[in-house]
Amino acid sequence: MSEARERLIELLKELSYERRKVVLASGRESDFYVDGKQTTLHAEGARLVGQLILEQIRALETPIDGVGGLTMGADPIATATSVLSSMDGGPLVHAFYVRKEAKGHGTKTYVEGRKNLPDGSRVIVVEDTSTTGGSAWKAVERCRNEGLNVVMLITVVNRLEGANEFIAERGMKLHSLVTLNDLTD
Repeated sequence: MSEARERLIELLKELSYERRKVVLASGRESDFYVDGKQTTLHAEGARLVGQLILEQIRALETPIDGVGGLTMGADPIATATSVLSSMDGGPLVHAFYVRKEAKGHGTKTYVEGRKNLPDGSRVIVVEDTSTTGGSAWKAVERCRNEGLNVVMLITVVNRLEGANEFIAERGMKLHSLVTLNDLTD
């Protein structure tokens, strides 16, 4: 395990993982919560997440043009990854944000940042925490509807509650930086 991933797990345990009853975005009840934004909005956490995602992007054979996902969870992840891409000498990876509701005025689009991403751009959808995979898939569909080519899905924390299977049924694979097992062992 890389030092960056080890440190990310430490920060997630310290800042994001909580044992308490909650109702998740999926509507399910859970006896634990992973508030990924507490880590992705932390200066060091943002850098680590951006670094680990950028490493996956740079390992691909074909360059990636953009990284983003549903606002708010994906926003700090996309921004950190994009900023780090401008510093490592490789091709730029632009950030984009997918709105939960279409913009009510102006362009009336779901995806912000499109001027940097022409139709057909290869993009990666990211999110902070995955449970069922529904939120990530909503972002994939909105990106595709706007002409973007989604080539990969990456979550910071996979709760291991069906997201892998849901995404696989739709012909893609969900890549995870960390799983629930990493936070509870």
